[in-house]
Amino acid sequence: MSDGTSAPATRSYNSTLRASQAAETRRRILDAAAECFSATGYGGTSLADIARAAGVSVETVKLNGPKRELLLAAFEQSFAGREGRDSLADHEPIAAITEAADDADYLSGIVHFVAEANRRSNRLWAAFLAAASSDAVVADELAALQQRRRTDFNALVAQLAERGMLDADAAPERVADALSFIVSPESYGQLVLGSGWSQTEYEAWLVRTIGAIARDDWSVGK
Repeated sequence: MSDGTSAPATRSYNSTLRASQAAETRRRILDAAAECFSATGYGGTSLADIARAAGVSVETVKLNGPKRELLLAAFEQSFAGREGRDSLADHEPIAAITEAADDADYLSGIVHFVAEANRRSNRLWAAFLAAASSDAVVADELAALQQRRRTDFNALVAQLAERGMLDADAAPERVADALSFIVSPESYGQLVLGSGWSQTEYEAWLVRTIGAIARDDWSVGK
C-alpha cells in the first residue's frame, strides 16, 4: 500500500515536464513566426500562418501572445538565441567571450557573435522596421529595443577602454554610435546579402574596422 510519499515527487516531475514542453512549443512558434514575418512581412502574416508553420493550433499561438509580441520575441530569439530584454552583456555567450584574456580573441569572439546574429535575423529586422512604420505599439517596442542596443554598445566601448584598446581622446558615446552603425543589420544586408560578401569576409572586415575605429584619433574634428 502506498504511503503517498511519492506524490510530491510525481507532481514535481509532471510540472517540470509540462514547463519543458511549453517552452519547446513556444520556441517552435517563435521560429515559425520569424520564418513567416521574414518571408511575407508583418502585415502579410496571420496567426494561422504561424500556427501552420509551427505545426500547432491557432489557439496555441494565441496563448503565446498577440502578433506584435510574437514579432518582438521572434526577433530576440533569432538575434540572441533566446528571448528576453536583458542586456547582451549578461547573455552567456557574450559573458564567456568577455573573459578571454587575449584582445584579439575577445574582439573576434564579439564579432562572430554579432555577425551570426545578423545572419539569422536580418530579414526579420527589415520586417520589424516596416511594421514599426505603421503600428504605434510596434514602434514603441522598436524604440525600447534600440535603447537596449545603445546600452549594449556603451558596455562594449567600456570593455574596449578597460582593455586599453580605445584611443585616449575618444568620446565613448561617439565610438558607441560608430560601432552600432558598423555592425548594424543594415550593413550586413548591404555587404553580405546585397554585395555578395561571404560571412568570413564580413567578419574579417568588422574586426579590422572596429579596431580602426577604436584606435582612431578622436581629437581630430573636435
